[in-house]
Amino acid sequence: SEPYTSARALALFEKYVDADDSTAIGPVGLENLCADANIPMEGAMPLILAWQLGAKEMGRFTKDEWVEGTSNLKISSLSSLLSALSDLNNLLIFSKSPVKSNPKIDPYDRTTYLSYAKDTKSAFHKLYLFCFNLAKPEQSRNIDMETSAALWSVILSPKYPIMQEVLEYIGEKDGVYKATNKDLWTMMLEFCETVDPNLQGYESEEAWPTLLDEFVAWKKARSP
Repeated sequence: SEPYTSARALALFEKYVDADDSTAIGPVGLENLCADANIPMEGAMPLILAWQLGAKEMGRFTKDEWVEGTSNLKISSLSSLLSALSDLNNLLIFSKSPVKSNPKIDPYDRTTYLSYAKDTKSAFHKLYLFCFNLAKPEQSRNIDMETSAALWSVILSPKYPIMQEVLEYIGEKDGVYKATNKDLWTMMLEFCETVDPNLQGYESEEAWPTLLDEFVAWKKARSP
């Protein structure tokens, strides 16, 4: 891969900008970018990209966000972008061991990556909270449940087996739970971190959101 230059990074941005808005890459440009770079749209990598660019809107990157984010990571090619997102995906979503870094041959600047590798839990919490703020409409305090479930399926399910069952429960109760506020979003991660698939770690007297107490009752009722 060619070494990073800001001119190359900008040229890459300009290749994918919106037809009707030259100041941003929109949903179509993002899809084309991901397709060309072999970044799967259905996993967490587009969210990790938004996080690393400090995006303010779902599926949209401004020129300033792109220039600053790619400058921090020293990315100006599709292959280096794929490397950076794959590394973070493996580290934070799939809990794999950190890659060994060698600044002479690294495909991008791994300084940020290595700081996350020192405390993956804290880095994951940052990514998780970022996703709530990214998905939340500006005037709202909530994310609709369909969006929440889609995000949980890519961010939490690969890490925490119990999340798959929570999603099954939410799907079964279609329409009962309308939205996710910040408290439920935060507590969902805490629930996944403290409660195992056999419900070890769950204490009913703790102040879990209603959805989670009702999930536990549902799970107990269907377990022999």
